[in-house]
Amino acid sequence: MMKRTSLTWAAAALMAAVTMVGCSTSDNNDLPDGPPPVENGETPDTPLSNEDNDLKDITLTRSEQELVQGNNDFAFKLFQQVTSGSDAICFVPEKSQIVSPISITYALGMLNNGAAGQTQAEINKVLGFGEAGAQGINDFCRKMLTEAPSLDKLTKVMIANTIYMNKGYQLKADFISKAKTYYGAEPETRNFYDGQTRDVINKWGNDHTEGMIPEVLKEDEFDPSAVSYLLNAIYFKGAWAEKFDTGNTKDETFKCGGSETVTVPMMHQEHEFSYTENDDCQVLRLPYGNNAYSMTIFLPKEDKSIIDVLNTLTADSWQRYRWMGSAVVDVKLPRFETQSDINLKEFMSALGMPRAFSEYYAEFPNFCDVETYIGLMKQVARIKLNEEGTEAAAVTVVGMYEKSSVSEPKYAQFHANRPFLYVISEQSTGAIFFIGQYLGK
Repeated sequence: MMKRTSLTWAAAALMAAVTMVGCSTSDNNDLPDGPPPVENGETPDTPLSNEDNDLKDITLTRSEQELVQGNNDFAFKLFQQVTSGSDAICFVPEKSQIVSPISITYALGMLNNGAAGQTQAEINKVLGFGEAGAQGINDFCRKMLTEAPSLDKLTKVMIANTIYMNKGYQLKADFISKAKTYYGAEPETRNFYDGQTRDVINKWGNDHTEGMIPEVLKEDEFDPSAVSYLLNAIYFKGAWAEKFDTGNTKDETFKCGGSETVTVPMMHQEHEFSYTENDDCQVLRLPYGNNAYSMTIFLPKEDKSIIDVLNTLTADSWQRYRWMGSAVVDVKLPRFETQSDINLKEFMSALGMPRAFSEYYAEFPNFCDVETYIGLMKQVARIKLNEEGTEAAAVTVVGMYEKSSVSEPKYAQFHANRPFLYVISEQSTGAIFFIGQYLGK
């Protein structure tokens, strides 16, 4: 296959938004009907075909290509954390998962304009932008926001960002300007104690994911004392370039691991696709629409696991997989639906940005008129895959909280290696119950 001169990085980034692992018994065959959408969510009067749907690329400079490489590396590292957890506190039992790294990049990229110092440096590094910094993330996100939706008339891509600010707090003017310019976000001030703000946030997520994510924040997750909630929503709906015939879908056995099996509706077709294989896995690419977007599936060999394959995936290895040869492939693929609701704080901290979540050390002086830290960070994501194509959506929310008046902790040593006095008392009254001393004998 001949390599194109420009890099279709939108497909590479959005590939991570439809990644799935594990065993899922859910079944859904009801992708919304109707004519295929085009740019900005509009729909044509008559159905389109690929005859008037020329392939478009997003042309990148060499430095922009390097930024995409870094962000893709973040995508694989994040998914490794979510599915296996290199740190004990991040362990998640093996199950079907879906995450959208690009949605996290938008939410954190927007917030990063309010960060400074080591906090900003950690965010830049974790997202894969390093020396390019906050401005590099801004430019990346702006380019995707403006160009990704128009690459394929048969594929619908929507990206949206917003900021809800609690009454009594004020965003910095420069932060507002960058949020609008690079992320299309229009901040809205509300009284979070009005009993309606959580519903407003959830409705925003529902509206910007075509109803796929009806609840972003559960009742016990919403804090009316929060300073702000920043949100990104991403929605993807693509029709297979080569659809599966529903008549070929049969119930078949799916091996979940070990001796466990389930029965799933297995789709089936035979066609020429991009394909390769190695000692670890078979790799198949299924394109959507005019080939601007695709799903790349990594199927571990019988003696390998998903973790084995994940451990080989980096930005560099992903580049090699993007240019595969072709073969006539007999494809069987489950029809499925998966939903994830993931607390991202521990994962993102483990990846290298712990300061942002620290009430003492977080640095967001350019965000608003009080000192803040990230008190909540989560993502809700969902995918539906069937014979017609794929529908996927994610909402990432970052909750900013005001730092308390507690002073920064100082380093101290307390070595009780000499005689000491002790008092046991009741806290609210100060009443002493016991007093004594210890002399070592």
